[in-house]
Amino acid sequence: MMIGIPRERQDGENRVAIIPSGVSTLLEAGYEVVVESGAGSAAHFTDDDYRHAGAIIADDADALYRQATVILKVRAPSSEEAQLIQQDATLICLLDPWFNQPLLEQLAGQNVQAFALDLVPRTTRAQSMDVLSAMAGISGYRAVLSGAMALPRYFPMLMTAAGTIHPARVLVIGAGVAGLMAIATARRLGAVVEAYDLRPEVKEQVESLGADFIEIEVPESDTTGDSGYAKAQSEAFYTAQRQQLADCVARADLVITTAAVPGKPAPKLIDQEMIHRMKSGSVIVDLAADKGGNVDGTVLNQKVDVDGVTLVGHANHPSRVPVHASQLLTRNITAFLLNMTEDGRVIPKLDDEIVAATLVVQHGSVRHNTETRENPETSTQKDTD
Repeated sequence: MMIGIPRERQDGENRVAIIPSGVSTLLEAGYEVVVESGAGSAAHFTDDDYRHAGAIIADDADALYRQATVILKVRAPSSEEAQLIQQDATLICLLDPWFNQPLLEQLAGQNVQAFALDLVPRTTRAQSMDVLSAMAGISGYRAVLSGAMALPRYFPMLMTAAGTIHPARVLVIGAGVAGLMAIATARRLGAVVEAYDLRPEVKEQVESLGADFIEIEVPESDTTGDSGYAKAQSEAFYTAQRQQLADCVARADLVITTAAVPGKPAPKLIDQEMIHRMKSGSVIVDLAADKGGNVDGTVLNQKVDVDGVTLVGHANHPSRVPVHASQLLTRNITAFLLNMTEDGRVIPKLDDEIVAATLVVQHGSVRHNTETRENPETSTQKDTD
């Protein structure tokens, strides 16, 4: 079977699904590999790098899709790009299936077999395939750097002849993968860090990174689904949460929020009243900006000023670190593909929980259940990010 690695066409997407070092692994598994010219350029991998690894270079998308029967991508294809995929081909990528039902139906109409990497279950065996967790770590790291660049003050404490500079105070809401990486990064830069998460069991992890764990009381609720991911909570729950978080937010110089619930808008954790209480010059980095934001006033892919507080709404933070993001994606996607590879062919078995959870289109039908599934990056509810 011929694996195709197309160039990502979504604006601002610099990652590539497979880097040159991953090509040899696919060749050893019995596949052939064709890469669209320029596919790795934004991630600083050249066509020659792919040629030396053993891949064929296709001049354009048309040439690639004519040859490939297995398509490995980062982001979901547009409707126009999806039309280029062969009948009976296999597509593996981040499909965001809760919001892409028309695309799933289009793929079903073309009899394309599609796997959504967004749905990899949170199990021990699937850890090497967990794209969301891998990218969440990068998001947490980049969130702190974005916040530090926007903050009009130092992070660390400095004792100088001109006086002492007190360290910045950072609040991280959500202690999953993104949150824990944000905590560690902020601590390395010298900030005093506090973190909040609904789950008391993460307190030890937070404190092991040198942060203070904030404990607040909210209405009792079942926050974790059967798969180990989070469930959306009631508005009364979020209201109580906001009320008790208000003082923590007010004393912070930088706040990083990470809450997202798949298939639904991101829960609002910080309202205008909370923002108004923050010091002028403070910064909030909203990692859920692409799902409506955790912060009242966040604007997607923009920095805006609200009462002297800067709201950073950048999306797709991993794309800002395309070299290592692509390296991690390669390992995740390769592990996922090889889990259902036999003699150089894709042979999905529905008795495999990973295959069953991620197979969203097969035999001309959409298999994805549009009911909300839990996401490993949900911070205050249940975060892996």
